[in-house]
Amino acid sequence: MRRRFSEGVVASPVHESRLAEGTDLIAAAVLVPVIVRDSGLTMLLTQRTAHLRDHGGQVSFPGGRSEPSDASPEATALREAEEEVGIAASQVEILGRLPEYRTGTGFAVTPVVGLVTPPLNLKLDDFEVAEVFEPPLAFLLDSANHQRQSIEVRGVRHEYWAMPWQGYFIWGATAGMLVTLHRFLYSEA
Repeated sequence: MRRRFSEGVVASPVHESRLAEGTDLIAAAVLVPVIVRDSGLTMLLTQRTAHLRDHGGQVSFPGGRSEPSDASPEATALREAEEEVGIAASQVEILGRLPEYRTGTGFAVTPVVGLVTPPLNLKLDDFEVAEVFEPPLAFLLDSANHQRQSIEVRGVRHEYWAMPWQGYFIWGATAGMLVTLHRFLYSEA
């Protein structure tokens, strides 16, 4: 991963849906936290609490809206990861950014990939995060586990990526960013 980011490889972005030209998007960033475990690399994901207005109950990366005081997407991702799950910035080695991910709900999300060194002394924000879990990175990056699914909403068919894992349904923006990470790591440079 370090090598791919240092080489300046660019991945083709994945988007949930086409937004109308001129749509104002809300800037946001997420930390794509790769956990360095002795047993292998994992990815820390959150299950959002069901009551949240934006993406309630969904699986996501730690992250959220950019604040005026955030100097960069990296600052937003690190601040949000500490607020939501208690990952200290000092535990994160930022590797780089993936292409901006535009959601159908009006967010322009910058995924910031970082290696996280345990031990993790997680402190979940129980208002936003119901639980965390760590699927193996190898599972998430295996294209055999990347499913293309669709749903019809008000007569319009929407397609999205999904990666079910051990009772968790990883889909939408989170799955799309993982597909982008796969493309970034395995495409020809």
